Amino acid sequence: MSVAILYDSTKCIGCRECEKACAARWKLPYNDSVAAEEQISAHKLTSIQTHGEHYSRRLCMNCIDPTCASVCPVGAFTKTALGPVVYDQDKCIGCRYCMLACPFQVPTYQWTSRLPIVRKCDMCYERVSQGKPTACAEACPTGATTFGEREQLIAEARRRISEKPQDYYQRIYGVEEAGGTSVLFLSAVPFGQLGIPTNLPKTPLPMLTWRVLSRTPDIASVAGVLLGGVYWITHRREKVAAEEGRKGERK
Repeated sequence: MSVAILYDSTKCIGCRECEKACAARWKLPYNDSVAAEEQISAHKLTSIQTHGEHYSRRLCMNCIDPTCASVCPVGAFTKTALGPVVYDQDKCIGCRYCMLACPFQVPTYQWTSRLPIVRKCDMCYERVSQGKPTACAEACPTGATTFGEREQLIAEARRRISEKPQDYYQRIYGVEEAGGTSVLFLSAVPFGQLGIPTNLPKTPLPMLTWRVLSRTPDIASVAGVLLGGVYWITHRREKVAAEEGRKGERK
């Protein structure tokens, strides 16, 4: 069984109870100032965003085939069989490749901490592994955020679109994007109008990562030759200059 979150923008009233519940789950500060920040950060792992009369949510999409895990050189990120992508801070070396690779620009870094770590939503892995819903889904008063088995949520999303086609943009975001995600979106307007990336391929992005990495030996070989040439030229110039200097002294 793989679990997921379904966020239905048409049901969201912008109450930010999901933000508050997320902060409590992570023991992070939450006040009016934090609530006003409509972006995710190291101290805010989910955020409600306002787009005119519509709302959207930002959080880790917990991809089916996560790029963050594919680029991490120490295995600090793991895609669990249950669905969430979890992070082991004890393994992390702070390279931040995950931040560069994530197509949704989710992982954040504790820049001001003496012992910084990467922060991101892990879909309340501890809770869901115990059979509980995510904190955000449990706190949502309108059903805008729901939690359950991924296939059942996809079926529910299709049912909503079918029963009220006038209320929905005819697509479920997250079914195929970047190979599929464990967070699904419904909206009344095209997803691009909610600031959600719409140019992602259907192919899992780690496939592209491996294509690049498979060429690394060739790239490294060429780079080695070039760097060796640069070193030889530089060293040769220094040697010639030294020889000319000694000749000048003898004269």
